[in-house]
Amino acid sequence: MSGRSTTRTAPRGGQAGSRTGQRLSGLAVALGMVLFLGGFAWGAVVYRPYTVPTTSMAPTIGAGERVLAQRIDSGDVRRGDVVVFKDETWANVPILKRVVAVGGDTVSCCRDGRLEVNGEEIDEPYLSEATATGFNGFPEVTVPKGRLFLLGDERSGSVDSTARLADAAHGTVARGAVEARVDAVVWPMDGMLTAATGFEELGPLSSPGPLRTITVMVVAGAVLVLGGAAYGPLAQWAGASRARTKAGSAGAR
Repeated sequence: MSGRSTTRTAPRGGQAGSRTGQRLSGLAVALGMVLFLGGFAWGAVVYRPYTVPTTSMAPTIGAGERVLAQRIDSGDVRRGDVVVFKDETWANVPILKRVVAVGGDTVSCCRDGRLEVNGEEIDEPYLSEATATGFNGFPEVTVPKGRLFLLGDERSGSVDSTARLADAAHGTVARGAVEARVDAVVWPMDGMLTAATGFEELGPLSSPGPLRTITVMVVAGAVLVLGGAAYGPLAQWAGASRARTKAGSAGAR
């Protein structure tokens, strides 16, 4: 009789524990879905994907690589940013270049092999050695207010502001033409772009977008969903294992 009483009492306790576990697993799944879907929704609002067709931004971004660019207002563009813009006088398609000077700046290249902005020589570690030493340069340009001077990181092979110096705007592009600022290379997974610290002496740099936070949200959400969904099968397996152990112990008595 005592053996039967013991076997009845244990399942009731196990069922109570199971109900608590089920509530927690349900909460984990719900929270995980919020984080997972919320991260994707946030990313879709803030970022746009682009495929880079040429090597003009090599070695920072290679041909065929995919990037995520944060949608920004034109007033948020700063020196050193890699931006996506569209200008009918260039080509009415999205183009990626690096902003090296903004309205009011003077820019030229290359004394001592370096880009010069407002009299400051700019350190550009993102350039390849061949580009840094082999670029022919260009005479000083004063950037009109409200406009940007842009270069590719592959200076010798990039069709950029230097190819349009004879234009009325001296090869510059209106700030309003900028659609987004590149945050990261996502295919292949090279990660976040390195900050262009060489421009810090001329003013503050742009802060990275929320891509890291969005990635953490998506990953954490996926872990919670999978963990919560796995609770049921794991609890069932653990309960069956305990039942077999108890049955073996009762048989031994």
